[in-house]
Amino acid sequence: MENQHIIVRVATPDDAHYAKTITDEMESSAKARGTGIAKRSPEYVKLKMEEGKAVIAVTEQGDWVGFCYIEAWGHGKFVANSGLIVNPAFRGHGVAKSIKHRIFELSREKYPDAKIFGLTTGLAVMKINSELGYEPVTYSELTDDEEFWKGCRSCVNFDILTAKGRKNCLCTAMLYDPVQKQKDEEERVAREKAEALNEPAPEMQPQLMVAATGDMRQQKKQRAFKENFRLFERWLRYKRYVLLNSRKDNGGAASHYKKKFFLFNLF
Repeated sequence: MENQHIIVRVATPDDAHYAKTITDEMESSAKARGTGIAKRSPEYVKLKMEEGKAVIAVTEQGDWVGFCYIEAWGHGKFVANSGLIVNPAFRGHGVAKSIKHRIFELSREKYPDAKIFGLTTGLAVMKINSELGYEPVTYSELTDDEEFWKGCRSCVNFDILTAKGRKNCLCTAMLYDPVQKQKDEEERVAREKAEALNEPAPEMQPQLMVAATGDMRQQKKQRAFKENFRLFERWLRYKRYVLLNSRKDNGGAASHYKKKFFLFNLF
């Protein structure tokens, strides 16, 4: 690939000619990873461009580089940054990170009070999300909008999602909660003030606990997701092993591990 300047910007109706290329690459990339995505048509991508709810990356010469779009659910209470895709010829150059940061900013501009969430199997995306302030959460903390979950029907892992009662799957759920972030900042300021005055630190927020089955619960302790990402990677590999084995033998091998019910202290 030649060293070309890449422009990351909000997509416009003039970018509609990239739509077919984008959706084709989304499908091709999902097949290569062996994972599923909610399929989107070129018409749907064009609509997002017209609404100003998408971010596109292109070279100065006009070559398509990457794309991502915004979806709102639950009457705007939840927002998802979906369909992140990068042209294979431009991968490994920080394009995905730039797009994720811009689509996050756009989401905050358009839906300042909404919780921003995502479902992903990609560790690189999870790392970017963590930098933006996302935290891993249970599926129950996401939108209950049926239209969102219908999008999972085209995923190759939909049978796992339904078998788990929509409580777990191979994807990891991550959430940015603006209200919680405000509380976190207030706690940080309070802790720093207490330390300066040699006073006891205020009680910290719940700690997230994750079981080998994929279930999560909380106990009192401050989260530190970014500092423990390697441990989270280990849990993801274990989770994938358990869920895929449960699909193969209808719970035989997986049940053995469920009975042991290991809890990993990720944070």
